[in-house]
Amino acid sequence: MTRDAIVVGISGTFFGLIVGWILGSQMATPAPAASTAVTASAPESAPESAPPPLDTARAADLERRAKAQPADAAVRVELANVYYDARRFDLAIPWYEAALAIDAKNVSASTDLAICYYYTNEIDRALAQIDRSLAVDPRHVKSLLNQGIIRYGKEDLKGAAESWEKVVSIAPESDEARLARQGLEGLKSGHARGRGAGGRP
Repeated sequence: MTRDAIVVGISGTFFGLIVGWILGSQMATPAPAASTAVTASAPESAPESAPPPLDTARAADLERRAKAQPADAAVRVELANVYYDARRFDLAIPWYEAALAIDAKNVSASTDLAICYYYTNEIDRALAQIDRSLAVDPRHVKSLLNQGIIRYGKEDLKGAAESWEKVVSIAPESDEARLARQGLEGLKSGHARGRGAGGRP
């Protein structure tokens, strides 16, 4: 499973490019990802495909295993991933939380939990969870990319730029860096348009 990033667009074009990457990278089988993110300026959203159906039999089996193995973080992450892939973020949240109660240093699970909070409009919790991910691994580029996206959604443009600049610095050839550069370009373009329209420098 590689559920790596959530995204909010600086513009409609940027949003569309990023959404295609998200769902392809986050789902077990490449597919377009949905975003219900709240943004400062409600960008155009790209067309969404329906989420894959929830594999209820697998979820039930994993839940039985989780109950039988109370100290097993991996089975809880696996169950959370099943719900995540079906975009049932509300159901994924308690299982990621349970996994992290056992293994607090699982950065991927921590960032996935942050994404779930974000998709359920718990923006401050999402940002706090990303901070926990980065406390474990300050160079985790997927966490940094998401941190920038969440900061942008909170209208912290300076903070978003700082996060995305770190992504580019740490992993300049990565997909995350490509998206971070697009975000930075979007910020610059928006600033230039604001100035041209009589906005404050």
